[in-house]
Amino acid sequence: MKKTFLLLALIFTASSIFAQKTLPSANIKTLEGQSLNVQELGKTGKITVISFWATWCSPCKKELDAIMDYYEDWQKDYDMELVAISVDDARSAAKVPAMVKEKGWKYRVLLDPSKELQTVANIQSVPYTFVLDQKGNIVFEHTGYTPGDELELEELFKELKKKG
Repeated sequence: MKKTFLLLALIFTASSIFAQKTLPSANIKTLEGQSLNVQELGKTGKITVISFWATWCSPCKKELDAIMDYYEDWQKDYDMELVAISVDDARSAAKVPAMVKEKGWKYRVLLDPSKELQTVANIQSVPYTFVLDQKGNIVFEHTGYTPGDELELEELFKELKKKG
């Protein structure tokens, strides 16, 4: 875990030194069907975690379940939010609201059924995670999920809160 944290710190420092990367412009949908440009997610002034997932992706659901155990504390301690963006196609996206309710996820859940965001962000597989700093800059990207990854996210939040 220490090696991973050092790697996270190195990535965070490097991203602070070099040109800042922000979310691309792409339209996604709310669960109610309203259109939203994803760039708006970086304009909240909060640390924002964007987690790409799908109803058919077991590691995605495990990751979102694990984060749920910490989420309320993280919101209070680090002024952060998690936005879960489903990459399910139009047919399987119909399952998303029921799954969110069943799981009890308190996250903001959005849909990318046309894969517009997934394409412009060059996301090849899920789960895929972005962390945005308080200014909307992407400071961390990660593919996959291993139990314990959520604890490494918290270490990054601590650093971002200090700098924020």
